[in-house]
Amino acid sequence: MITGNSAALKSRRAVGAWLSFVIACGVIISRTEISTDLSAFLPRLPSPAQQILVEQLRDGVVSRLILMGIEGAAPEALAQTSKRLAAQLRKQASFASVNNGEDAGSEKDRDFLWRNRYLLSPAVAPGHFTAPALREALEENLQLLGSPAGALLQRILPNDPSGELLRMISEFEGQAKPSMQHEVWFSRDGKRALLVAQTKAAGYDIDAQERAMALIRSHFAEAAGASKGRLLMTGPGVFSVSTRERIKNDATRFSLIATALIAALLLALYRSPRVLGLSLLPVGSGALAGIAAVSLGFGSVHGITLGFGVTLIGEGVDYAIYLFTQMTSTTAPKNTLDRIWPTLRLGVLTSICGFSAMLFSGFPGLAQLGLFSIVGLLVAVTVTRWVLPALVPAGFTTRAAAAAAPVVMAAVRRAPGLRYPVLLAAALAALFLFVRPGPLWSDDLSSLSPVSANDQLLDQQLRGDVGAPDVRYLIVINAKDQEAALQASEAIGARLRQLGERNVLAGFESPATYLPSREMQRIRQSALPAPPTLQENLQQALSGLSFRPKLFEPFLADVATAQSQPLLDRANLQGTSLALKLDSLLIKRAASGTQSQGSGGWAAMLPLRGVSDVDAIKQAIAKVAGDQAVLLDLKRESDELYQSYRREALTYSLLGVLAIVALLFASLRSPRRMFNVLAPLAAAVVITTAVVAFAAGRLSIFHLVGLLLVVAVGSNYSLFFDRQAASTEERERTIVSLLFANISTVIGFGLLTFSQVPILNAIGSTVGLGAILSLLFSAVLIRRDTA
Repeated sequence: MITGNSAALKSRRAVGAWLSFVIACGVIISRTEISTDLSAFLPRLPSPAQQILVEQLRDGVVSRLILMGIEGAAPEALAQTSKRLAAQLRKQASFASVNNGEDAGSEKDRDFLWRNRYLLSPAVAPGHFTAPALREALEENLQLLGSPAGALLQRILPNDPSGELLRMISEFEGQAKPSMQHEVWFSRDGKRALLVAQTKAAGYDIDAQERAMALIRSHFAEAAGASKGRLLMTGPGVFSVSTRERIKNDATRFSLIATALIAALLLALYRSPRVLGLSLLPVGSGALAGIAAVSLGFGSVHGITLGFGVTLIGEGVDYAIYLFTQMTSTTAPKNTLDRIWPTLRLGVLTSICGFSAMLFSGFPGLAQLGLFSIVGLLVAVTVTRWVLPALVPAGFTTRAAAAAAPVVMAAVRRAPGLRYPVLLAAALAALFLFVRPGPLWSDDLSSLSPVSANDQLLDQQLRGDVGAPDVRYLIVINAKDQEAALQASEAIGARLRQLGERNVLAGFESPATYLPSREMQRIRQSALPAPPTLQENLQQALSGLSFRPKLFEPFLADVATAQSQPLLDRANLQGTSLALKLDSLLIKRAASGTQSQGSGGWAAMLPLRGVSDVDAIKQAIAKVAGDQAVLLDLKRESDELYQSYRREALTYSLLGVLAIVALLFASLRSPRRMFNVLAPLAAAVVITTAVVAFAAGRLSIFHLVGLLLVVAVGSNYSLFFDRQAASTEERERTIVSLLFANISTVIGFGLLTFSQVPILNAIGSTVGLGAILSLLFSAVLIRRDTA
């Protein structure tokens, strides 16, 4: 009686401790921030190029652009829709600018340019206001008065005969000039009206980008009215939103289907809704603990870690199956657990060895994934060991296990006859991996992109039509202060203009275009002639031309005012769309002990368009700025970042495998038994790798995570097959429990094979196949007689 009371007390304490733990995890999770910041997958000690890459992906000017196309109606209707949509979006605080080729969207910008044209115009230099130069500008103005720009020119000509405003507008637009129809931008084929919106929110703020897209759709519905126009959107923010939604939808849909199928399987197996609910406790508890642990350890949980972690902890559902399937009506749950615990514990430890390698990763995102998985598995097996026995109904037994045992055991007894075919298949798979052409692992980050080929094509078309900055090439200038950064930008910009004349590139953006250095502003002020000199030069230039007398007196007054005008700084741009463009291209970098040696000071960014000769640009900027500036190929940098990520993950995974081998050798103390356990795992991993490589071409880091899961799940199968059973019935129930655990695993992961998202597809296909092979090969390669 005392013993029974003591056991009941321990059970109640275990359940109470579990409930308290779950509540504590819930409190922690309620305060947890779910992050989508790419810096979680930046190395702890990034190179300057890697740091800049992530900064641009997170907050660069390119990341804020939403490109829109309106098609499916007559050009006149498309133009009207474009104008109405742009007018509505310009009223929204979410957008820094909305451009569609109209003048209405740039009134503040034009006013700023007009008032400061002599400090901003790149043409203002010594000799710009000589009589011959003014004569040439006036003759050109006479020709332009009859052109479409004549109306604007008539208004500004008395104040600006040298053409500074028109020149700056052309400079700000770069060399990209979208086609115009009905006073708005159109695609080259005239079938699509074009707009470009720049959000105030950073590109990494996916929620803000989603809200901006919702605003665009809402106002487009109003602007389109009865017309049949169709709205298209593209850009980094659009891709981020659609990718998150696609992953969320696929993960939710397949999780619900898998849960329903596994629940139906377990309900048919247990014939008890209560036991079915108990089977989910280890998994749920482990997931909560994993989230809480990462939150405490890292301050936030990355969305990718959360999604992967929940997938990785799927192994936890097997633990309850091992317990409930092997219980008999005459055996207490505790006794069943005592019997299988050494093997179950060793299986968990091998899984932990595999995942613990991630903890030492230089990438916080991968370290989060490792911590999530380890804590989750530990909690799942702990709940199975001490909580489930206290909650399972007295006398419960899985009768379906006894019914299925004869068929299952007959297959197991015949399985060793396939030993040599399996070994041959493993050898052929290894040979295929060794001799296959090309590398096994993919080094191209774009291969993991969930963006469809059609969406990528649309993005290329719209970018080409509107001349949006390329995502790929970027000149980065590091300087000690803002002035030095702007001066270097001006020097490199002058060289880039020369290269543009040689068709080396189509255009570029520079922060010095929007805010010249103070030195350049002084040079331009000093280039303005004294009033008597300018008046004399103007009179000579006007000789014989048909302009009214005294027409250009406002010009003389404006130049005189500009000579003593205060120099511009960032504050002068406030209220214009140029301010955000400047802030996106000119960044003050905070010094930090965790950042690379390139941290601190200022960084100027010059995005390039239409690059045709990378080497020529590299040589040019090296001559102008030396090692102060560097041309980044963002695609190459992102690929190299991914490669270093993948190489490190592979290295630590191999170390994890060595730790598993050492653990098994220390635990089993028998080379033969260790070979028994490892042989099925090795054969399953090799053949799975070969099959996936044949089907996918190359493996990604997500396939590597899947292979780690194959080892984690498969080690339980081989260890239980290798375990000495005390009786025939015990052996039968053990094998049947492995079969149902395997079926649940294959259902959970195998469904992900149907996902179009590379992340989910890679993990699902790898684990689904690997789990099946691990169980089959354990039956084929491990022989264990009943005692």
